[in-house]
Amino acid sequence: MTGTLVLAGTPIGDVQDAPPRLAEELTGADVVAAEDTRRLRRLTQALGVQPKGRVVSYFEGNEAARTPELVEALVGGARVLLVTDAGMPSVSDPGYRLVAAAVEKDIKVTAVPGPSAVLTALALSGLPVDRFCFEGFLPRKAGERLSRLREVAGERRTLVYFEAPHRLDDTLAAMAEVFGAERRAAVCRELTKTYEEIKRGPVGELAAWAAEGVRGEITVVVEGAPEKAEELGADELVRRVRVREEAGERRKEAIAAVAVEAGVPKREVFDAVVAAKSAQKPV
Repeated sequence: MTGTLVLAGTPIGDVQDAPPRLAEELTGADVVAAEDTRRLRRLTQALGVQPKGRVVSYFEGNEAARTPELVEALVGGARVLLVTDAGMPSVSDPGYRLVAAAVEKDIKVTAVPGPSAVLTALALSGLPVDRFCFEGFLPRKAGERLSRLREVAGERRTLVYFEAPHRLDDTLAAMAEVFGAERRAAVCRELTKTYEEIKRGPVGELAAWAAEGVRGEITVVVEGAPEKAEELGADELVRRVRVREEAGERRKEAIAAVAVEAGVPKREVFDAVVAAKSAQKPV
């Protein structure tokens, strides 16, 4: 009988968010593979548990070398628990290589669901969450970063990124350049921790704010690209203005809001409304 690989989510800030099963798995696993064994020790002390199995490190620097060792233990019937510093293993953290190797050997892989910075930031952002895509960390080099952002400039789904605090201002400035300074975004800092902060606003304004210096763990949520004007057409612009007016908005505000939604100048929406009125179309 082969063993089982367990991917366990760990708190992204507040240790009280740890799932109850995490303590059970920490004490019951034959091997605990941790991204940072010192942080694991602090976590187990906070939870009041002591791993009974062997504890080994499993991080970016030794992931390739240690994976075969862990797979061998799994093939031999061991229950291997994989934890990272925060959140779910393999999501911008070590783990994917081990999961892929285990799957190739037909080893059972299961998970202890836990806190997620991606989903927490999405929920708190105030931006659309019905469709989103996770982009992880952007490249460190400016040219590569701009190139990656241009690849998703037209993406309609909400975008989620992780970023280091010392690179946040450059990243937001690059987003303002590629996406437009008015694209809405939210910078989620120190989620679930004592100094949690959610800063919302146009990405250009957030870039200016971040230039003053930001600390902590950062997740950035960015609004998806607006519908293109040619996809909407004048009739659709007029229809959207009409819907807002019927809901009680003044025409001026309705036109401004539709312009932002469609990513077109207010004059274009205004002209469409005037043309519809001249043609005696209901507005």
